[in-house]
Amino acid sequence: MRRNDAGRRPDRTLHEELRFGYLIHDVSRLRRTLFDRWLSPLGITRSQWWVLAFLSRRDGMPQSELAGELDVGKVALGALIDRLESAGFVRRETSTVDRRVKHIYLTRKARDWLDELRERNREFNRKVLEGIPECGIATAIQTLGTIKANLLSETSDATISAVNASQRSTEKN
Repeated sequence: MRRNDAGRRPDRTLHEELRFGYLIHDVSRLRRTLFDRWLSPLGITRSQWWVLAFLSRRDGMPQSELAGELDVGKVALGALIDRLESAGFVRRETSTVDRRVKHIYLTRKARDWLDELRERNREFNRKVLEGIPECGIATAIQTLGTIKANLLSETSDATISAVNASQRSTEKN
């Protein structure tokens, strides 16, 4: 597709491009806020649900690896794990190979509760997606996936450089 001198496709206006970015941001923010409200009667936050859902697919992974997979800081994840551990949903176990490494495991309480959380998640998504035909949802998923891939390809070199710089500065300290 040809682009004009400003870098835009000729069939799109600057207004449309700005509106698109705003909508992605606004929908994401609203979804996070409302999902937290939706889960609050269960006494869990969206972030905690996110950790539990991820562990349900990869139980026992090291805490530092989990932080990387969820793209959150180790300190922020540590606080989430602390709350989940206090509530009886996860347990930490020290690695038998490296005592510095903590593996995170779901407890039976969490496993029993995950079905209810998944049902709440499905119910929430049904409400959010109400009135959108299946083909529209499929198109949105494909489009957002492509956008994500484009963003990742643009940032992969910058991310690798930032991680390397961060590791170098940590090694100096």
